[in-house]
Amino acid sequence: MGLLWSMCPVPGSREGLRLRKKNVSSPMLVNISIHSGHEGFRDRAPLASALIERWYMAPGVQRIDIREKGVQGTLLIPPGPGPFPGILDLWGGGGLMEYRSALLASHGYATMSLDYLGCDQPEFSYAETAFNIIKDHPQVIEDRVGVFGISLGSLLALYLATKSTVVKPRCAVCISSIITYPRGKHLFGVHEGTSTLSDKISRDENNHEIWKDMGLALLDSDPSRKVNMGNLKSPVLLVSGCDDQNWPSFETNEDIARMMCEAGNEHLLSRLEYPGAGHLIEPPFSPHFRATQFMTSDRGKVVMLWGGHTKPHADAQEDSWRKILSFLQQHLYCRHKA
Repeated sequence: MGLLWSMCPVPGSREGLRLRKKNVSSPMLVNISIHSGHEGFRDRAPLASALIERWYMAPGVQRIDIREKGVQGTLLIPPGPGPFPGILDLWGGGGLMEYRSALLASHGYATMSLDYLGCDQPEFSYAETAFNIIKDHPQVIEDRVGVFGISLGSLLALYLATKSTVVKPRCAVCISSIITYPRGKHLFGVHEGTSTLSDKISRDENNHEIWKDMGLALLDSDPSRKVNMGNLKSPVLLVSGCDDQNWPSFETNEDIARMMCEAGNEHLLSRLEYPGAGHLIEPPFSPHFRATQFMTSDRGKVVMLWGGHTKPHADAQEDSWRKILSFLQQHLYCRHKA
């Protein structure tokens, strides 16, 4: 699988590209070729080649467009009679991404990928509505629904698990967690705090933006702006990369652990930390991208430094995925008794 996770953009490509599968109903096609020599080989026929198909959606998985109660998303249901445990899948932005949801559905979880940034000024209640759509689906076990978030999506996941009076997630998985947000604001209000601390943004030698110090400043600011992890009543798994240059995810998890220890609910906390891994810890064998384009709310497109080094980051993705599936099975998966 190293041929896949080590892939990188062709030399001369536009800066900041990132490889992501948008249509999960078809496989990702990868052409593997063997050439003689290392220079000028593109102009010569390969010695041998093979076309590899990488599927995200197992045979029998159903893909359903969700457009109800103002919610936009995609529900992927495992094959078989069901009912199944459910998961609300929350990305950190970039539109509706389904490939992680397709993989989770292939492992037996009815999973909804939610486009929560696709609407004007979405509120936290938007995620509550989406959660209830999953919970009330006839193919889902209503008291076995969890949340899975990465980056900004983790903020939504932790809000549902700690503050919501409408839904009660059975468990939560959070990658590269964020826990600070302006009270009483829409979700986009999170970016207001970053714009006031723009002086904390630094740049590397390639002019890639580094937001970690800005995140640390937010983490050290008013405690009332943080998700109150002392209110957590369900198990949570936190995953972070120690070379995260976009956000202080390790320090955030330390802060979460402190809050939970003080509240006496630290028994609900599990943590995974990976030296050499960056912010974008994705499903296994996804290519590592240390810096990619990112759309800011006030300055347009920038190239963001996410961090991570290719081999340790790839190892982190493989190891964390295996442990995430184990965590979900422990807290969600059970045979439904009629």
